[in-house]
Amino acid sequence: MRQKEASFTKGERLCGVKAISDLFSAGRALYLPPLRIIYQIMPEDSQLEPARVLVSVPKRNFKKAVDRNLIKRRVKEAYRKNKMPLIKSLIASNRRIDLAILWVDDAIQPYDIAERYIKEMIGKLSHLV
Repeated sequence: MRQKEASFTKGERLCGVKAISDLFSAGRALYLPPLRIIYQIMPEDSQLEPARVLVSVPKRNFKKAVDRNLIKRRVKEAYRKNKMPLIKSLIASNRRIDLAILWVDDAIQPYDIAERYIKEMIGKLSHLV
């Protein structure tokens, strides 16, 4: 499956208990404050997207669901707009990646700061692939 450049489809979302538990048990961690990234690089599978993403904001840091949802929307939008270098490097190397992006900061950051951290994360992951 090939991705459109400016979309974040259902296939790009990491869902399912088995896939998520496999990622958290066998995945590697990367810490770029305020983000903690857990990733697992695997061989290409024609049935799945090259990158599947899970975004999580802990309830411990943000009690109100409105705040958690705001941060998740900002992180997803930043990923959606800046994902192409990662996707291109995955396709070139015949691999795919599952990602969990965890927002570990206890402050709500503006969108441009969240986007800067996501770009940095994508750059590091592109080099790891």
